Amino acid sequence: MTIDAFIDALPKAELHVHLVGSASVPTVLELSRRHPGGRVPTTEKELREFYRFRDFGHFAEVYEAVNALVREPEDVAALVTGLARDLAAQNARYVELTVTPYSHHIVGMPMREVTEALDLAARAALDDHGVRVAYVFDIPGECGAEGARVTLDHALGEPPQALVGFGLGGTEHARPMHREAFRDAFRAAVAAGLHSVPHAGEMTGPESVWEAVEGLRAERIGHGIGCLGDPRLVAHLREARIPLEVCPTSNLRTGQISDLREHPLPRMLGEGLFVTLNSDDPPMFATTLRGEYRAAAEVLGLDREALAGLARNAVVASYLDPAGKQALLTEIDAVTAARTGSPYLDEDDEEVVLAEGLEASHQGASR
Repeated sequence: MTIDAFIDALPKAELHVHLVGSASVPTVLELSRRHPGGRVPTTEKELREFYRFRDFGHFAEVYEAVNALVREPEDVAALVTGLARDLAAQNARYVELTVTPYSHHIVGMPMREVTEALDLAARAALDDHGVRVAYVFDIPGECGAEGARVTLDHALGEPPQALVGFGLGGTEHARPMHREAFRDAFRAAVAAGLHSVPHAGEMTGPESVWEAVEGLRAERIGHGIGCLGDPRLVAHLREARIPLEVCPTSNLRTGQISDLREHPLPRMLGEGLFVTLNSDDPPMFATTLRGEYRAAAEVLGLDREALAGLARNAVVASYLDPAGKQALLTEIDAVTAARTGSPYLDEDDEEVVLAEGLEASHQGASR
C-alpha cells in the first residue's frame, strides 16, 4: 500500500478548522459576486493572488474581508455543508468547526437565525455526507471585552445543539490588555459545561500558552507550537496530556515558520506531547486535512505508525461521544493492521483487512 493510499484509508477527525476559512475558492467567488462592492476579488486568478499572505497581520485583513461576505444565515449553512462535503472526500468522519459569532453579529445577523442555520447544516452534513459536525464558538481576541460578551451571550443564550467548546482566536499580541474580560468569559462558559479550547502559542511564545492553561483553564490548545521555548511548560503539557492542535501549513502561510521542513511537529512528538494534525483555513492556505498528513509524511518524515497515531490522537482529543470515539478508533486500527499487522498476512490478506477497515469506516459515517 502506498503512503497516499494509507492516508486516504485512515478515518480522520478534524479539530481545528474555521468556518469562514474553510470556504472553498468557488464558494468565496460565489459570495463575492452575490455581495458585490467588497475587497474580495471576483475571479479565481485574482482570489488566489489575494490569498498570498505577507504575515499574520495581512492574513487577518484578508480573512476579515472574506468574512464580510457572510451576511445571511444561508451563507453560514452553505459554508458548513461545503466543508462537510470536502471532508467526506478525505475520509474525515467528524469535525469540530470553529465559528466566530461576533463576525455575524456585526453584520446584523440575529443570534437565533445563525443558530438555526448551524443546526440545519449539521443535520444536512450528517445526512448528505456522513460527517458529524460539532461547533466551537470563539472570541476574536482583537475585539476585546465586547467580542467576549457577544460570544458568551450567544453561547449561553442561543447555542446550536452541537456546541461543545469555547475558544479564543485572533491576534495573540492584543490579548494582555483584555485578559480579565477573557478570563471572565471562559469561567462562565466552562461553568455552563463548555470545553475550553483557546488558540495560544501560534504567533507568540510560552507566555500565551501559560495564560491559556492557567487563566483560561484550557483543556485543549489551538496551535501551541510556541510552548517549546519553555522546558517547564513542555513538561507540564506532557504530564497533563493537554492536546495541541497543530496546523503546519497554516504556520508556514502566515509566516510563523519560513520553511515547512523547519516545522516543530517532529520535535513535539519527540518530546512526548499530545499532538493532533489539522488544516485551520484550508482553501486560504492551499491545503487540506489529507494534505497535512501527506506533508507530515513526505516533508517531515513521519512514518505510517506516527500518522496513525496522529489520527488516533484527534479522536481521543475530540468531544465526540464515547461510542463514536470507539467506532473511529476501531476503524483506524483496522486500516493500520492492513499495513502493519500480523507477519503471517500475505498480500491478499492485507487487501481483505483494508477492505474491512474501509467498510467499517463507511458504516461508521452513516451512524
